[in-house]
Amino acid sequence: MSKKPFTQNTSRAPVSQRSQPAEQVKNKHFLGGMVTVTIDHMEVKVPMGTTILDAARTVNIKIPTLCHHDDLCLAGVCRVCVVEVEGQRTLQAACSYPLFHATKVKTYSPRVRRARHNILNLLLKNHIGECYSCEKNNNCELQKLAEEYGVTEYKFGHRDTPRYARDESSFSLVRDMDKCVLCKRCVRTCIDMQEVGVLESINRGQETKISTYLDKPLNDVICINCGQCVNRCPTGALTEKSNVDDIWKAIDDPEKHVVIQTAPSPRAAMGEEFGLKPGTSVTKQMNTALKRIGFDKVFDTNFTADLTIMEEGTELLLRLKKALVDKDPDIKLPQFTSCSPGWVKYMEYFYPDKLDYLSTAKSPQQMFGALIKTWYARKHDIDPKNIVSVSLMPCTAKKFECERPEMDDSGLQDVDYALTTRELAGMIKECGIDLPNLPKSNFDDPLGIGSGAGLIFGATGGVMEAAIRTAYEIVTGEEIPFEKLRVKPVRGMKGVRKAEVPIKSAKKEWKFLEGATLKVAVGHGTANARKLMDMLASGDLQGYHFVEVMACPGGCLGGGGQPVPTSAEIRQLRANAIYAEDETLTVRKSHENPIVQQIYAEFLTEGPCGHKSHELLHTGYTVRGKWIGKQGASPSGKKKKR
Repeated sequence: MSKKPFTQNTSRAPVSQRSQPAEQVKNKHFLGGMVTVTIDHMEVKVPMGTTILDAARTVNIKIPTLCHHDDLCLAGVCRVCVVEVEGQRTLQAACSYPLFHATKVKTYSPRVRRARHNILNLLLKNHIGECYSCEKNNNCELQKLAEEYGVTEYKFGHRDTPRYARDESSFSLVRDMDKCVLCKRCVRTCIDMQEVGVLESINRGQETKISTYLDKPLNDVICINCGQCVNRCPTGALTEKSNVDDIWKAIDDPEKHVVIQTAPSPRAAMGEEFGLKPGTSVTKQMNTALKRIGFDKVFDTNFTADLTIMEEGTELLLRLKKALVDKDPDIKLPQFTSCSPGWVKYMEYFYPDKLDYLSTAKSPQQMFGALIKTWYARKHDIDPKNIVSVSLMPCTAKKFECERPEMDDSGLQDVDYALTTRELAGMIKECGIDLPNLPKSNFDDPLGIGSGAGLIFGATGGVMEAAIRTAYEIVTGEEIPFEKLRVKPVRGMKGVRKAEVPIKSAKKEWKFLEGATLKVAVGHGTANARKLMDMLASGDLQGYHFVEVMACPGGCLGGGGQPVPTSAEIRQLRANAIYAEDETLTVRKSHENPIVQQIYAEFLTEGPCGHKSHELLHTGYTVRGKWIGKQGASPSGKKKKR
């Protein structure tokens, strides 16, 4: 299997500059210069370099697009956004036409409307399949454009015979290239935004298609299952691999005890699937919907997010002790988080020699699964073979994670199925449930209590903030010196962020840290993960102790299983919802979660990173560089080929 992307476009702008190409041009070349443009007889002044598309938006003129996406660099390949520019012989793509001088533009002249009709008909000619049976029905941008432009028949004919076989090899994703419109959003997402490089456009003319390396199935290339391509695909060419039918079957089986854990990010986004504004939290309405659907218990993944902080934070402190006190040269610092399965897989593919820097702690999803089929099953006298453990996640990579062969420390597959936010929304709608108007209900006991620290896991920087809240108090015995527990230096959407937290005093067992400064870094999206790994290689992370990486832009709330569309603004609104809910909770630190304390008192009795914890909650560990993890796992504890 190839370890490197088969293609890499390095000529484009840095990731941080791609979302606002017009602003980038203005700042780099023209520095405040303005230009007057007349769009459909309306005058507007915009910074030089602004595209016609962005200029039109300032006066609420809608120009249709298909290949354009605010997260991605410009392409101008679909031509749906063509407009008439005075002085130009041919129609121009509004998304990529920069304005440098006074210009007159027509966005809906007869010539423009005729061209858009023809373009849409040409796209539909090769778009195989019926809309009503497509996963993206009613949320397909091509379907919406066809409706808006009154395309009611196939002007240029329609292909009925499939050209390509559906690729269902992945645990997370499905590719149906017969529905592809060659907009190249997936290519730009994979190469430019995530810097993985699985997808590329190959061949020419009518033979052009989006392909993987050597046209291999997704399961045989370096796909990290992040699903960002799915989130930006305008049609049904890329979708998540559904487990809905299996879950319905389990719910309908009276012999099965079906439980679901719900991650923090879906509750901040689920409302979008029901017409609510982005950033509207529907936590307790969602609990009610899940119970009405038929789940026997509805639990909170925030509980095991708190448990993750206890395990991962203790592991960090133990690493620091071994490195600083015992002078062990084999200890790897900084410690990187391991709760994002897309990031872990990215690390395996691109930096296999750096896997010892990863925390050995499992993700909250997998910790939950292990405890459900051990501690919970015994406590409630349920045969774990009859428990069906489901997770609600914002992430398509979670589908792959729960299928990893080493994730079976309960003696069974720890998590049976992972649902995306979109999939659960479909199940709720299938039952005719009006989510926004449901009464509110709480999570079920005993695994329904999570702290605010666990809740903010959903936002980039959230894991780091949760860890700092707990680790600082464990070491010093004092509350962190941040107003209302807001560790603002690690918050925000900047691609890579750094922060320092001085430790002025320390309790006896951590006296060696007194006077030290905890140095941390945060990155989101694998393009920024690459930057962090480059910093590690160059020595720029020398002296740093802890690094959080999430595979998706914005963290989990921007996951590949979240509602479509997404944008920088929507991701920020979802983050705002999570942070706001955190401040309404009584318990806001992981180590103060009473159920976490109960688990350690009666089940994981050796405490965090004890033998039982390592058996159930970690993938393995090393001592002096020698692997002593669990049988059947790889030396990394993270990589085992299926």
